Amino acid sequence: MHTMWKGSIQFGLVSIPIKMHAATEDKDVSFRNLHEKCKTPIKYEKVCPVCEEKVEKEDLVKGYETTNGSFVVVKNEELEEIRQEAGEKAVEILDFINMDDIDPIYFNRSYYLGPNEGGTKAYTLLRKALHDSKKVGIAKIMLRSKEQLAVLRIYQNTILLETLHYPDEIRKSADVPNVPEEDNVEEKELNTAKMLIDQLTAEFEPEKYVDEYRQKLLDLIQAKERGEEVVSVQEEPPKDNVADLMEALQASVDKNKKKKSPAGASKKKTSQKSAAQQTKKKAT
Repeated sequence: MHTMWKGSIQFGLVSIPIKMHAATEDKDVSFRNLHEKCKTPIKYEKVCPVCEEKVEKEDLVKGYETTNGSFVVVKNEELEEIRQEAGEKAVEILDFINMDDIDPIYFNRSYYLGPNEGGTKAYTLLRKALHDSKKVGIAKIMLRSKEQLAVLRIYQNTILLETLHYPDEIRKSADVPNVPEEDNVEEKELNTAKMLIDQLTAEFEPEKYVDEYRQKLLDLIQAKERGEEVVSVQEEPPKDNVADLMEALQASVDKNKKKKSPAGASKKKTSQKSAAQQTKKKAT
């Protein structure tokens, strides 16, 4: 596994040398833009629109755009000085908290942390302490020219670092338009919705979820490589024209019943009958 960063975990007065590895990878199918005439990849050159000349990498400087459209130029030496002051090669644990206190909206990227030379014992100590205390560490780390907030937790047998968004990076949910203030729903609709949720409740098995779009795209590319003619199969439109919310919920429940095994169906019938009786009593 490729090492993308080397540094240490600062755990009180303990320093644990570590290596960082990406824990996830994007599987997107990427395309390049080609010239249709000769199928040659297109080049993108940096050109100054004022000087009308090509700009080389060594001629570039960083500029921060202000509200009035002008730029503040910041030199690389100035950026490097700030990075060093922030402790670019250390993961500093600030607090220990309960994992349930962190809302999932804060999570960003995941990285595996493994011990570097001489750090095995201290790494094992921190891993065991986190496991036994059922706590996670809140830390800061300089990564890719940005001070990241992060959480250190145990994943299987490895210490995992997950970068977090800062609070001011989370947009306010109150700004989402057209969100109803009150739960104005009918009890019958609610009971049917809960019944549907109960039917679809299962253990989380990530292996059963696949990226069907990406697989179809790869199949298309492979077929074209073999010189095959590719024809898309049109799916039949749904026959039921369900317009009412209650009808849609009931149709979902009925459809899901057919997918269940006889043994599972008998168990569901009991719970459904009980829910129906409760609804009937409340209605009367």
